[in-house]
Formats: sequence, structure tokens, C-alpha cells
Amino acid sequence: MVDRRADELGPLSGELDVHAMRVIRAIADEGSITGAAAALGYSQPAVSQQVKRMEARLGMPLVERVGRRLRLTEAGRVLARHAPAVTTALDAAADELAEIRGLRRARVRLVGFPSASPTIVPRLLRELAASAPGLTVTYVEAEPPEAVEAVREDRADIAVTFSYPGDRDDPHGESARGLAVRAIGTDELMLVLPEGHAAAGTEGVDVAALADENWIAGCPRCRGHLLEMCGRAGFSPRITFETDNVAAVEGLVAQGIGVATLPRLAVASFPPVAGILTRPLPPGEQRRLHVVTAHGADRVPAVRTTIDALERVCHSLGDRAHGPGTTCAAT
Repeated sequence: MVDRRADELGPLSGELDVHAMRVIRAIADEGSITGAAAALGYSQPAVSQQVKRMEARLGMPLVERVGRRLRLTEAGRVLARHAPAVTTALDAAADELAEIRGLRRARVRLVGFPSASPTIVPRLLRELAASAPGLTVTYVEAEPPEAVEAVREDRADIAVTFSYPGDRDDPHGESARGLAVRAIGTDELMLVLPEGHAAAGTEGVDVAALADENWIAGCPRCRGHLLEMCGRAGFSPRITFETDNVAAVEGLVAQGIGVATLPRLAVASFPPVAGILTRPLPPGEQRRLHVVTAHGADRVPAVRTTIDALERVCHSLGDRAHGPGTTCAAT
């Protein structure tokens, strides 16, 4: 028996145009033909013609006007939703063909968390400049949830993210469904103490001994891990200050306002503040570093090269980390 529905829908795949799908996706992102044209570097008439040609091929409208606003129809939303997967697959094919032809020009859109910006990213760019000089990397800074969303919306090819053990708001769970997540390393957590603190002279830090201290908490994920860590040690931390500013955390600790935990990369993001000491927490107290991409994106040579370089950089940063007894984290 012939599947009549499949027979009717099958020919539609031959009418799809990747350029028009990019245009529809841009209209969805920008909310107007003018915005889509600016984002893609096209003229407004060219974008309008792309939409009209695709509508004529498919025999259904893709955009509609509601008052003065332009919005996608149901068919337009379907195309916009599938556009990232289609363009990723075609970019993979084009990039692999370019490699076969000996072309070395490619571009990767990278997004990463703030403490990666002065630590991981500069080393990555230096390594790629030496090993893949034709590869151009653009970079935007964002916290993990926003970085994952950038990949999902095809605004980035690679997101560099982190997660904590037991993190209920882990951006690599439900929000990353349908994307590829790969672990590339770990980032050790450090206890930040004022100089002369009694715990600074001990070989291994006993978190339970800090139950009576005032604590300075950081970003929501860092604060969540602090609560879990102290809970395992048998107490609830008395959080007196909250700030995402690493320099502010260190300044508060230096003045004896409280103690804190910071990832090693975060401490390495700024010149060390006078008057503080850092001590590594037990090995289990660390955050994991990840890269998030669209499924199949690692088949694109430029993306794969960048991910491999990121993994080497993260391992190198771990190897350079100072051991206990230092006054600051690795640079």
C-alpha cells in the first residue's frame, strides 16, 4: 500500500533552499525583513525575493503581517526550527570539501564563560594561530545557560561551559537536549582566606572547621555548590555577601570580611590581591569544563580542530596549576 502522505510530502524536500532557510531563520531571530537583511548582509529587496521564491515553490505563505508587525506562519516556524540542523550539515560538507581542495579558510563562532575569557581563550587563539593560521575564531562571553542557548539558536558553533557536581540547574541537562556535550577538563576549586588565617597553615583544609566563618558567595551555580559542600560538612554557611565580581570577592577576603571559594580559573583571571591566600579544596570539589555543539558539528574540520585545541589548552592549564601553599592560583 502506498503511503499517500509521504508521496505528497516527499517532493517538498526538493523545493527547500538553504539560502532561503537562512533567511527565514534570520527573520525569526530579528523579527523583521529589515533586521534579517542587516544581519545577513543582504539588501532588503533580496531578502523579500528569497521569501517570495520559497513561498512560490512550497505553495504556502511563510510570513504574515499582524498590524505593523511581521511574523512567521506555522510553515515559516517549521523552516526556522530546522534551519540550524540543515545549515550545520551543509557547512560540514562545505568545510570538508574545502579541506579536500586544499582551502584553509574557515570561521568558528565561540562563546564562553567569563573566567575563560582571560585564561582559556587567549591560549586557544595563540595555539590556533600557530597550528591553523587560516582559521578565524570570533568570541562572545556568556554564562553557561546563555552559551548553550546560543548554540541551539545557531548564534555560536561552540560553547565553552562548566558545571558542578550535583548542580540542579546544570545547563547540560534538559536545556541541552538535542545538542552534543563533551567534557574537556576540570577546574579545581580553591578556598580563599585572609593572610594569617588559622586554616592557611594546614596541609588539607577541613571545611567543617570553617562553620563559624562569614562566607562570600559568587554566581548562582557557585553559590549552589558552596551550599552543598558545606552541607556535606555538617553546617549551613552564613553568607554575608554575594557578588559575581572575583576581584570584589578577593578584596573582601583580604579585609577579613569573610572567606570564599573560587574556581582556579576565576582566581587566575585577575592579578592576585595582596592579603589573601588560596588553598586547594579536596579533589572532589571541582567543576567540570565542557564544550557544547550541535550534533554532528564536530565533523566540520574547523570545529573539530578548535575543540581539540580547547582540550589541550585545558589540560595545559591544569598541569601548570600551583600546588598547596601558594598565595594565588595559576596564571
